[in-house]
Amino acid sequence: MKFQVLSLINHAPHPLTHEQLSPADRFEEVLAVGEAAERLGFDAYSIGERHAGAFLSSSPTAVLGALAARTSRIKLLTGVTVVAILDPVRVAEDFATLDQISRGRIELVVGKGAEAGHFDLFGLDEARQWDLQKEKYELLRRLWTEEGVDWEGEFRPPLHRVTTVPRPYAGPPRIWHGSATSLNSPELAAKHGDPLFTANAVQPREAYAKLIDHYRERFVAYGHDPARAHVAAGSGGLLIGDTAEQAVTRYKEVYEAWVRRNFKPHLEGRAGYNTPFRTIEDAIADGPQLIGSPQQIIDKILGYHQVYRHDLQSITVDGFGLDGVEQMETLHRFSEEIAPIVRKEAPTTLWDA
Repeated sequence: MKFQVLSLINHAPHPLTHEQLSPADRFEEVLAVGEAAERLGFDAYSIGERHAGAFLSSSPTAVLGALAARTSRIKLLTGVTVVAILDPVRVAEDFATLDQISRGRIELVVGKGAEAGHFDLFGLDEARQWDLQKEKYELLRRLWTEEGVDWEGEFRPPLHRVTTVPRPYAGPPRIWHGSATSLNSPELAAKHGDPLFTANAVQPREAYAKLIDHYRERFVAYGHDPARAHVAAGSGGLLIGDTAEQAVTRYKEVYEAWVRRNFKPHLEGRAGYNTPFRTIEDAIADGPQLIGSPQQIIDKILGYHQVYRHDLQSITVDGFGLDGVEQMETLHRFSEEIAPIVRKEAPTTLWDA
């Protein structure tokens, strides 16, 4: 298995102390974690995209550019690029530029986004989100695989003989499809033979397994080699203790305060927004959150792997308000005590030369 660190660049006060870094200091923290992830042998670092709420990730291209300059090996992903609200020409240009700067380390995870409200912000009809997603993704795909593109669609002006520049570094970057609640993204990924990135962050395992099973079934139905049906899975955050009891004692108050703060009453009942795992004990037992002793976390990842057969596991170290020192400690422990065992038990061909 490969491992990725993801940051949505949360910028909310600590759920207990209410302390908060300045935006500049928060960006520096994210960049420092990216450098550490490379030193510790993680395979990828991912930056999300949010345009509302307590986040600083409205411009992931700028952050990834800084990370490209401060790293040399680690792959740089998005999580997700909200292609449904963006101009595919601009996306093609921006990320091909990043691909050149990083010498081929860029990959995209495209999705409609999980933050309610960004469609209104960009003057788009949320009811058309899947139509927007499909059309804009398929245009992006053509812009990276063809030159002299002629195109006409519903959501932007036509193109005539367009070749976006720069071209990607060494062929089109891999595009994953982010999937959290709907079969639309797994279907689109399967149609084009692309990999799937399931959120695995809020809902019970069965909800995400349904999306992955649909993807694998349709991937084969579209005539693609099932060996190329790569899957990645997120997690609801990472908190490591020496023992299960220590993890509960150390993190119970902060985890449950975080759940209370992020509960969205107006979105109650909409899958993907409110976690049903309100206590830390529930999260450890049944949630996608990676909380507990190293062995508990190993067992949980491998348990998900039995169901998902995923190639890439994403972790988040800044989601619960850990400070920079705690984030580094968590990364070190994961890289030394957890990752080597899971890599051995769940081998993958993803990103092999």
